[in-house]
Amino acid sequence: MNSLWYVFWVVVAVICVAWYTVVTVYVAVRGASDIRGMLARLKATESGAAPPVEGASPPRD
Repeated sequence: MNSLWYVFWVVVAVICVAWYTVVTVYVAVRGASDIRGMLARLKATESGAAPPVEGASPPRD
């Protein structure tokens, strides 16, 4: 009986660590993307150009 509890808790711990890893990577990737966007808007504002609108497509010629 003790070995079943041990296996159960090891499986639960592995699942928790895997979930934490997935969430951490997801947040890091999305955060990096947001920071790049914020820096691009800041650079556009400093240069005097209108800041790009999030989600807007680039102008067509």
